[in-house]
Amino acid sequence: MDRAFAEPLDVAAVAKVACLSEAHFTRSFRTAFGETPHRYLQRRRVERSMFLLRETDRSVTDICFAVGFASLGTFSRTFRQIVGQMPSEYRGANGPMIAPHCFQMATTRPAAAAPPRGESGVPPGPGREFSSSGEASAARAS
Repeated sequence: MDRAFAEPLDVAAVAKVACLSEAHFTRSFRTAFGETPHRYLQRRRVERSMFLLRETDRSVTDICFAVGFASLGTFSRTFRQIVGQMPSEYRGANGPMIAPHCFQMATTRPAAAAPPRGESGVPPGPGREFSSSGEASAARAS
């Protein structure tokens, strides 16, 4: 999923690669990563789009399709849920970074996923908060 995030992926195809049923794959994935495979894929796509918005002058629409979203509306809504800003607002507030790529990835990664239900997790590091499907609103509320 990390390597082919821009390709049209669905849970059935990824579960088949893992030799698991869709339901078992989704349960196992959520236990391991704290979010569903679909949400993980959306987060990876948004993460890549954040880089493209900062570092290139490509249009938001072009970036939307380049990272694997099929609709500009879905891209904008998902981006706002995860980042807390619309893509154009994010671009205006965040110019190119002058730092090694590993630091860029660490500092701009969207919030970590919430621990699976019923489990207590170790609190995240400074400035990083667990998130759920309402990432941005949860981060702003605290």
